[in-house]
Amino acid sequence: MRAIVVAIAFTASLISTSLAQTWPTQSIRLIVNFPAGGAADQLARLIGQPLSEVFGQPVVIENKGGAGGNLGGEAVARSAPDGYTLLMSSGGMVAINPHLYARMTFDPTKDIIPVASVARVPFYLVIRANNPARDFKEFIADLKANPGKRNFGSPGIGSSPHLAAEMLKNMTETNAVHVPYRGAAPALNDLLGGQVDFLFDPGIAIEHVKAGTLRALAIGSPQRSPQLPDVPTLDELGLTGFDADALFGIYAPAGTSPEIVARLNKEINRSLANAALNERIATLGNIAAPMSPEQFKEKSRKDSERFGAIIRERGISAN
Repeated sequence: MRAIVVAIAFTASLISTSLAQTWPTQSIRLIVNFPAGGAADQLARLIGQPLSEVFGQPVVIENKGGAGGNLGGEAVARSAPDGYTLLMSSGGMVAINPHLYARMTFDPTKDIIPVASVARVPFYLVIRANNPARDFKEFIADLKANPGKRNFGSPGIGSSPHLAAEMLKNMTETNAVHVPYRGAAPALNDLLGGQVDFLFDPGIAIEHVKAGTLRALAIGSPQRSPQLPDVPTLDELGLTGFDADALFGIYAPAGTSPEIVARLNKEINRSLANAALNERIATLGNIAAPMSPEQFKEKSRKDSERFGAIIRERGISAN
């Protein structure tokens, strides 16, 4: 009996390896669980191009935003684990959403698996250039002088930029009204249009900062940004230990062949080592962050602990 079980397992292993060697034989669908124009969408398009070239198959980007990334995440979790449906997501869907939603239609820690980290995404505290506050100190002074009268946008309730703003409010003892959007791009558009006063941006506002229409007051990252090296970190400005960085990466449905996962990870990491792609990612204000699937999973676990504590402390809920 044991010999039969071993034989079956060995045969299954051979079949799995064989399928991985011939994969892919058709186009790959890369679902982005946020709207077009945001950090996840831009990173998906950047990494999709070299993958399409190396695999010899189209990588088709499909935006499926909503519910803090849960709609796109569920679509991938319910897909066949054959390597033809993947997910590009911020780590927030895995590390944050289980703390936010009392009920989820899938378990992001079990129904999808980490394949490869793509980029570490810092968040930039930005205001309009015509805002009277010339620096972070004046910005905080204005918030304290006008409690509840200023507002800020974010890609959605419980998103990393939202939590960054909650961390800021908590550490500076200020109050501002949260205005959630369905993605970073529409939040940025309303900042430019004057509907919100500030936001933590994932890098898509950098072009507006360089053009002079927005002002970056600080970065919510442990390190300064190569794109805006003169912008101080919030830690430097007195908010000791402030770290709101998010990790964006590729996920697959649970049950996907380990060989396919390994091949995807290898090729994504190889692409991230390319200087030209690194520069394009840096232009977005992000930092390439190649990792093994195991390292990616462990980073998500640590982020879950960190952000879960903030969510509980601030009483944030998406329900």
